[in-house]
Amino acid sequence: MAAQLHWRYIGPVGNRTTSIAGVIGDPNIYYAGAASGGIWKTIDGGIHWSPIFDDQQVASIGALAVAPSNTNIVYAGSGESWIRSHVSIGDGMYKSTDAGRTWTHIGLEATGRIARIVVDPTNPDIALVAAQGHSYGPQQERGVYRTTDGGRTWSRVLFVDENTGAIDVIMHPTDPRTLFAATWSLVLHTWGRTSGGPGGGIWVSHDGGTTWTRLKGNGLPVHDIGKVGLAISHSNPNRVYALIETGDGVPINGQPSDNGELWRSEDGGTNWHVVSFDRNLGCRQPYYTRMAVAPDNPDETYFLCATIQQIDGWRRHEHRGWS
Repeated sequence: MAAQLHWRYIGPVGNRTTSIAGVIGDPNIYYAGAASGGIWKTIDGGIHWSPIFDDQQVASIGALAVAPSNTNIVYAGSGESWIRSHVSIGDGMYKSTDAGRTWTHIGLEATGRIARIVVDPTNPDIALVAAQGHSYGPQQERGVYRTTDGGRTWSRVLFVDENTGAIDVIMHPTDPRTLFAATWSLVLHTWGRTSGGPGGGIWVSHDGGTTWTRLKGNGLPVHDIGKVGLAISHSNPNRVYALIETGDGVPINGQPSDNGELWRSEDGGTNWHVVSFDRNLGCRQPYYTRMAVAPDNPDETYFLCATIQQIDGWRRHEHRGWS
Protein backbone atom coordinates (compact mmCIF):
# COMPACT_ATOMS: atom_id res chain seq x y z
CA MET A 1 0.00 0.00 0.00
CA ALA A 2 2.76 2.47 0.90
CA ALA A 3 4.33 2.06 -2.54
CA GLN A 4 1.08 3.26 -4.11
CA LEU A 5 1.14 6.55 -2.20
CA HIS A 6 2.64 9.54 -3.99
CA TRP A 7 3.33 13.14 -3.07
CA ARG A 8 0.95 15.63 -4.65
CA TYR A 9 0.69 19.39 -4.54
CA ILE A 10 -2.16 20.70 -2.37
CA GLY A 11 -1.36 24.44 -2.20
CA PRO A 12 -1.80 27.18 -1.28
CA VAL A 13 -0.90 28.75 -4.60
CA GLY A 14 1.70 31.24 -5.63
CA ASN A 15 4.26 31.47 -2.84
CA ARG A 16 6.95 29.78 -0.80
CA THR A 17 5.49 28.22 2.33
CA THR A 18 7.55 29.15 5.37
CA SER A 19 5.55 27.62 8.22
CA ILE A 20 2.73 25.18 8.91
CA ALA A 21 0.60 24.72 12.03
CA GLY A 22 -2.08 22.09 12.54
CA VAL A 23 -4.88 21.70 15.06
CA ILE A 24 -4.59 18.88 17.58
CA GLY A 25 -7.59 16.59 17.27
CA ASP A 26 -8.63 17.75 13.80
CA PRO A 27 -6.38 16.56 10.96
CA ASN A 28 -8.28 18.64 8.40
CA ILE A 29 -7.42 22.07 9.79
CA TYR A 30 -4.06 23.64 8.93
CA TYR A 31 -2.60 27.12 8.75
CA ALA A 32 0.15 27.93 6.25
CA GLY A 33 2.38 30.98 6.37
CA ALA A 34 3.88 32.32 3.16
CA ALA A 35 7.15 34.12 2.49
CA SER A 36 5.31 37.13 1.07
CA GLY A 37 1.68 36.01 0.87
CA GLY A 38 0.32 36.18 4.40
CA ILE A 39 -1.50 33.30 6.12
CA TRP A 40 -3.76 30.71 4.53
CA LYS A 41 -6.15 28.24 6.18
CA THR A 42 -7.72 24.96 5.12
CA ILE A 43 -10.52 23.13 6.94
CA ASP A 44 -10.74 20.19 4.53
CA GLY A 45 -7.23 18.79 4.57
CA GLY A 46 -5.80 21.01 1.84
CA ILE A 47 -8.51 20.69 -0.82
CA HIS A 48 -9.41 24.36 -0.45
CA TRP A 49 -7.39 27.22 1.04
CA SER A 50 -8.56 30.67 2.12
CA PRO A 51 -6.33 33.74 2.68
CA ILE A 52 -7.00 35.02 6.20
CA PHE A 53 -4.32 37.69 6.68
CA ASP A 54 -4.73 40.01 3.69
CA ASP A 55 -5.96 43.03 5.66
CA GLN A 56 -2.80 43.23 7.79
CA GLN A 57 0.16 45.56 7.22
CA VAL A 58 2.72 42.81 6.58
CA ALA A 59 2.76 39.92 4.12
CA SER A 60 5.85 37.96 5.18
CA ILE A 61 5.30 35.16 7.72
CA GLY A 62 8.10 33.33 9.51
CA ALA A 63 6.38 31.15 12.13
CA LEU A 64 2.95 29.92 13.26
CA ALA A 65 1.70 28.15 16.38
CA VAL A 66 -1.74 27.02 17.57
CA ALA A 67 -2.26 26.90 21.34
CA PRO A 68 -2.79 23.21 22.27
CA SER A 69 -5.18 24.01 25.12
CA ASN A 70 -7.32 26.47 23.12
CA THR A 71 -7.15 25.93 19.38
CA ASN A 72 -8.96 29.20 18.67
CA ILE A 73 -5.75 30.98 19.69
CA VAL A 74 -3.18 31.25 16.91
CA TYR A 75 0.15 33.08 17.13
CA ALA A 76 1.91 34.34 14.00
CA GLY A 77 5.43 35.70 13.75
CA SER A 78 6.23 37.88 10.76
CA GLY A 79 9.39 38.09 8.68
CA GLU A 80 10.85 35.22 6.66
CA SER A 81 13.70 33.49 8.48
CA TRP A 82 14.85 31.39 5.51
CA ILE A 83 17.77 33.51 4.39
CA ARG A 84 18.34 33.95 0.65
CA SER A 85 19.00 36.85 -1.71
CA HIS A 86 15.40 38.06 -1.68
CA VAL A 87 13.59 37.87 1.64
CA SER A 88 11.09 40.13 3.36
CA ILE A 89 11.22 41.30 6.95
CA GLY A 90 8.23 41.63 9.24
CA ASP A 91 6.92 43.87 11.98
CA GLY A 92 6.61 41.51 14.92
CA MET A 93 3.96 39.23 16.37
CA TYR A 94 0.25 38.78 15.65
CA LYS A 95 -2.44 36.85 17.48
CA SER A 96 -5.91 35.57 16.67
CA THR A 97 -8.40 34.43 19.31
CA ASP A 98 -11.06 33.31 16.83
CA ALA A 99 -9.21 30.71 14.75
CA GLY A 100 -7.81 33.17 12.26
CA ARG A 101 -10.88 35.27 11.45
CA THR A 102 -9.41 38.42 13.00
CA TRP A 103 -5.88 39.37 14.05
CA THR A 104 -4.28 41.73 16.55
CA HIS A 105 -0.73 43.01 16.40
CA ILE A 106 0.92 42.18 19.75
CA GLY A 107 4.36 43.73 19.60
CA LEU A 108 8.02 42.93 18.92
CA GLU A 109 7.91 45.30 15.95
CA ALA A 110 11.68 45.61 15.56
CA THR A 111 12.60 41.91 15.66
CA GLY A 112 12.66 41.67 11.87
CA ARG A 113 12.29 37.91 11.49
CA ILE A 114 10.47 35.46 13.77
CA ALA A 115 11.77 31.93 13.18
CA ARG A 116 9.84 29.78 15.67
CA ILE A 117 7.02 30.01 18.23
CA VAL A 118 6.21 27.56 21.03
CA VAL A 119 3.14 27.74 23.27
CA ASP A 120 2.74 26.18 26.70
CA PRO A 121 0.43 23.16 26.27
CA THR A 122 -1.59 24.02 29.41
CA ASN A 123 -1.61 27.82 29.29
CA PRO A 124 -2.24 29.62 25.97
CA ASP A 125 -0.99 32.92 27.45
CA ILE A 126 2.58 31.59 27.77
CA ALA A 127 4.57 31.60 24.54
CA LEU A 128 8.20 31.94 23.51
CA VAL A 129 9.54 33.13 20.18
CA ALA A 130 12.92 32.91 18.48
CA ALA A 131 13.72 36.31 16.93
CA GLN A 132 16.50 36.42 14.37
CA GLY A 133 16.49 40.19 13.85
CA HIS A 134 16.61 41.96 10.52
CA SER A 135 20.22 40.70 10.18
CA TYR A 136 21.42 43.60 8.01
CA GLY A 137 23.61 44.89 10.79
CA PRO A 138 23.98 45.02 14.56
CA GLN A 139 20.81 45.41 16.58
CA GLN A 140 19.55 44.73 20.09
CA GLU A 141 16.11 43.33 19.21
CA ARG A 142 17.25 39.73 18.78
CA GLY A 143 17.10 36.56 20.84
CA VAL A 144 14.37 34.62 22.64
CA TYR A 145 11.33 36.53 23.90
CA ARG A 146 8.63 35.30 26.29
CA THR A 147 5.11 36.42 27.11
CA THR A 148 3.09 35.20 30.08
CA ASP A 149 0.01 37.33 29.42
CA GLY A 150 -0.96 36.38 25.89
CA GLY A 151 1.25 38.91 24.15
CA ARG A 152 0.30 42.07 26.05
CA THR A 153 3.89 42.31 27.28
CA TRP A 154 7.14 40.60 26.24
CA SER A 155 10.46 40.00 28.00
CA ARG A 156 13.71 39.20 26.25
CA VAL A 157 14.90 36.16 28.18
CA LEU A 158 17.91 35.13 26.07
CA PHE A 159 20.28 37.55 24.36
CA VAL A 160 23.83 36.82 23.20
CA ASP A 161 25.06 39.90 21.34
CA GLU A 162 23.99 42.45 18.75
CA ASN A 163 25.13 40.25 15.84
CA THR A 164 23.41 37.07 17.04
CA GLY A 165 19.72 36.20 16.97
CA ALA A 166 17.66 33.16 17.91
CA ILE A 167 16.74 30.81 15.08
CA ASP A 168 14.93 27.98 16.89
CA VAL A 169 13.22 27.17 20.19
CA ILE A 170 11.58 23.88 21.19
CA MET A 171 9.69 22.76 24.28
CA HIS A 172 9.81 19.45 26.15
CA PRO A 173 6.53 17.64 25.35
CA THR A 174 5.63 16.86 28.96
CA ASP A 175 7.61 19.47 30.90
CA PRO A 176 7.01 22.95 29.44
CA ARG A 177 9.58 24.42 31.81
CA THR A 178 12.32 22.63 29.86
CA LEU A 179 13.25 24.37 26.64
CA PHE A 180 16.06 24.30 24.10
CA ALA A 181 17.02 27.27 21.93
CA ALA A 182 19.50 27.82 19.12
CA THR A 183 21.28 31.10 18.43
CA TRP A 184 22.78 32.11 15.08
CA SER A 185 25.31 34.80 14.24
CA LEU A 186 24.28 36.17 10.85
CA VAL A 187 25.05 39.37 8.96
CA LEU A 188 23.60 40.07 5.51
CA HIS A 189 25.33 42.31 2.97
CA THR A 190 24.39 43.29 -0.56
CA TRP A 191 27.30 41.18 -1.82
CA GLY A 192 26.74 38.12 0.36
CA ARG A 193 26.27 36.90 3.90
CA THR A 194 28.36 35.87 6.88
CA SER A 195 26.88 32.82 8.60
CA GLY A 196 28.33 31.64 11.87
CA GLY A 197 30.34 33.14 14.68
CA PRO A 198 31.09 32.96 18.39
CA GLY A 199 27.50 33.74 19.35
CA GLY A 200 26.07 30.65 17.72
CA GLY A 201 25.14 27.78 20.00
CA ILE A 202 22.56 25.60 21.74
CA TRP A 203 21.00 26.63 25.04
CA VAL A 204 18.79 24.92 27.62
CA SER A 205 16.40 26.28 30.24
CA HIS A 206 14.78 24.32 33.06
CA ASP A 207 12.69 27.15 34.51
CA GLY A 208 10.42 28.05 31.62
CA GLY A 209 12.91 30.35 29.94
CA THR A 210 13.86 32.62 32.84
CA THR A 211 17.49 31.47 32.86
CA TRP A 212 19.52 29.70 30.17
CA THR A 213 22.70 27.63 30.10
CA ARG A 214 24.80 27.29 26.99
CA LEU A 215 25.61 23.68 26.13
CA LYS A 216 29.32 23.23 25.50
CA GLY A 217 31.54 20.24 24.91
CA ASN A 218 30.24 16.76 25.70
CA GLY A 219 30.37 15.92 22.01
CA LEU A 220 29.14 19.22 20.55
CA PRO A 221 31.37 21.23 18.19
CA VAL A 222 33.96 23.33 19.95
CA HIS A 223 34.56 25.77 17.08
CA ASP A 224 32.19 28.44 15.81
CA ILE A 225 28.99 27.12 14.22
CA GLY A 226 26.30 28.56 11.97
CA LYS A 227 22.60 27.86 11.78
CA VAL A 228 21.04 25.16 13.99
CA GLY A 229 17.76 23.26 13.70
CA LEU A 230 16.45 21.55 16.84
CA ALA A 231 13.97 18.72 17.43
CA ILE A 232 12.86 16.64 20.40
CA SER A 233 11.13 13.26 20.33
CA HIS A 234 7.63 13.22 21.81
CA SER A 235 7.75 9.46 22.36
CA ASN A 236 11.18 9.63 24.02
CA PRO A 237 11.89 13.18 25.27
CA ASN A 238 15.42 12.22 26.28
CA ARG A 239 16.18 12.04 22.55
CA VAL A 240 17.14 15.50 21.27
CA TYR A 241 18.47 16.28 17.80
CA ALA A 242 20.56 19.19 16.54
CA LEU A 243 21.12 19.83 12.83
CA ILE A 244 24.20 22.06 12.81
CA GLU A 245 25.92 24.10 10.11
CA THR A 246 29.62 23.37 10.60
CA GLY A 247 32.88 23.86 8.74
CA ASP A 248 34.15 22.01 5.71
CA GLY A 249 36.56 19.74 7.54
CA VAL A 250 39.64 21.94 7.00
CA PRO A 251 41.82 21.97 10.14
CA ILE A 252 41.59 25.11 12.27
CA ASN A 253 44.87 26.16 13.94
CA GLY A 254 46.19 22.69 13.38
CA GLN A 255 43.20 21.05 15.05
CA PRO A 256 40.49 19.06 13.22
CA SER A 257 37.36 21.08 12.64
CA ASP A 258 34.05 19.83 14.01
CA ASN A 259 32.62 18.94 10.64
CA GLY A 260 29.39 17.00 10.78
CA GLU A 261 25.72 17.58 10.10
CA LEU A 262 23.44 15.87 12.62
CA TRP A 263 24.06 15.46 16.36
CA ARG A 264 21.96 13.45 18.79
CA SER A 265 21.58 13.33 22.57
CA GLU A 266 20.12 10.37 24.46
CA ASP A 267 20.08 12.02 27.88
CA GLY A 268 18.10 15.21 27.43
CA GLY A 269 20.92 17.32 26.03
CA THR A 270 23.78 16.55 28.40
CA ASN A 271 25.90 14.44 26.07
CA TRP A 272 25.96 14.45 22.25
CA HIS A 273 27.45 12.52 19.38
CA VAL A 274 27.49 12.86 15.59
CA VAL A 275 25.11 10.49 13.83
CA SER A 276 25.40 11.81 10.26
CA PHE A 277 27.87 13.72 8.09
CA ASP A 278 25.43 13.91 5.17
CA ARG A 279 25.27 17.53 3.92
CA ASN A 280 21.98 16.77 2.13
CA LEU A 281 20.18 16.91 5.48
CA GLY A 282 20.79 20.65 5.66
CA CYS A 283 21.50 21.36 2.00
CA ARG A 284 21.89 25.15 1.76
CA GLN A 285 22.30 25.58 5.50
CA PRO A 286 21.45 29.29 5.91
CA TYR A 287 18.26 28.79 3.90
CA TYR A 288 17.11 25.39 5.15
CA THR A 289 18.31 23.62 8.36
CA ARG A 290 15.03 22.47 9.85
CA MET A 291 14.03 18.99 10.96
CA ALA A 292 11.20 17.09 12.66
CA VAL A 293 10.75 13.79 14.52
CA ALA A 294 7.75 11.50 14.09
CA PRO A 295 5.61 11.67 17.26
CA ASP A 296 5.51 7.89 17.70
CA ASN A 297 9.04 6.88 16.64
CA PRO A 298 12.22 8.63 17.86
CA ASP A 299 14.21 7.11 14.98
CA GLU A 300 11.94 8.49 12.23
CA THR A 301 13.20 11.93 11.26
CA TYR A 302 12.49 14.36 8.42
CA PHE A 303 14.69 17.04 6.85
CA LEU A 304 13.54 19.79 4.49
CA CYS A 305 15.77 20.85 1.65
CA ALA A 306 15.49 21.04 -2.14
CA THR A 307 14.24 17.51 -1.53
CA ILE A 308 12.55 16.14 1.58
CA GLN A 309 14.70 13.56 3.32
CA GLN A 310 13.23 10.89 5.59
CA ILE A 311 15.37 8.67 7.79
CA ASP A 312 13.53 5.77 9.36
CA GLY A 313 15.79 3.68 11.55
CA TRP A 314 18.59 5.47 9.65
CA ARG A 315 17.52 4.17 6.24
CA ARG A 316 17.21 7.02 3.77
CA HIS A 317 14.10 7.77 1.71
CA GLU A 318 14.31 10.74 -0.65
CA HIS A 319 11.40 12.60 -2.23
CA ARG A 320 12.42 15.07 -4.91
CA GLY A 321 10.68 18.18 -6.11
CA TRP A 322 10.20 19.82 -2.70
CA SER A 323 11.00 23.51 -2.60
